[in-house]
Amino acid sequence: MNSGIPLLEQCYEMLLTAIILILAVMLLLCLLRACLGPRVADRIVAINMMGTLVMVMIAVLSVLMKEGYLVDICLIYAMISFLAVIVLTKVYMGVYLEKKEKKKKEKKEKEEESYGNS
Repeated sequence: MNSGIPLLEQCYEMLLTAIILILAVMLLLCLLRACLGPRVADRIVAINMMGTLVMVMIAVLSVLMKEGYLVDICLIYAMISFLAVIVLTKVYMGVYLEKKEKKKKEKKEKEEESYGNS
């Protein structure tokens, strides 16, 4: 980026700005999927994708602004995003298994009632 050629640096700046705008549009689309997703799994994947897009945006901003500390922030955000997805998945699996067990109990009770009435 520090080539000393003003036109080249301006082209790099325009390219990186366009990349950030494209990533922002993709981030909004992922937010839409997270809100409207038909299943919880779709929502979790969309949230994971949003975290990844934010990390890429921070990395591009790091290059654009020539600030190295933003890469450190990007790495910290990656760890937090990973933990958030793990926690969401764990909660979802707990709720899913609880519902499955409840349905199984209800089915077993209905079968016992039907055998008891016969």
